[in-house]
Amino acid sequence: MAHVIPFEGAHPILGRDVYLAPTATVIGNATIGEQSSVWFGAVIRADLLAIVIGARTNIQDNAVVHITNEAPLEGVDSRGARVGTRIGDEVTVGHGAIVHACTIGDRVLVGMGSIILDGAVIGNDVLIAAGSVVPPGSVIPDGVVVMGSPAKVRGPLRESDRFWSHRASQMYVGYADRFRKSGV
Repeated sequence: MAHVIPFEGAHPILGRDVYLAPTATVIGNATIGEQSSVWFGAVIRADLLAIVIGARTNIQDNAVVHITNEAPLEGVDSRGARVGTRIGDEVTVGHGAIVHACTIGDRVLVGMGSIILDGAVIGNDVLIAAGSVVPPGSVIPDGVVVMGSPAKVRGPLRESDRFWSHRASQMYVGYADRFRKSGV
């Protein structure tokens, strides 16, 4: 069974049909939108500020989502808590990625092993290539591909990339349903 752990009185809020793998951990003031999934070994640690994750977003195996107390984002969550990390709808956070104290828009694919650091703002419809490092304070515009360490914009997102980003989100909604039905 997944570890859903309150911290200092803040309990995670899970939307309808959220799937948490048995070894996933969600701590504190985290809100996860409907049909999202958190996979094996992934950690969502909302111990200092709130973390808000949108609908149909998947946090894949061994990924980490955390915040810092130093730089809260603008706005508050549904409970009025300051937000430290915000991830949009239909986002894929790949295996082993680290998402730390940043904002990620909708329909973003964060490649395996990528790192997004404090204060970065990622627009909508962005593909971050595997192994990329997005430096603190970076602003990535809508509709681009970024890669490298440090990550740099490499060009516009092609329609085929948009299709696969959307497809990844839909596939993980389906995977979560299969795991839920099989009792895992």
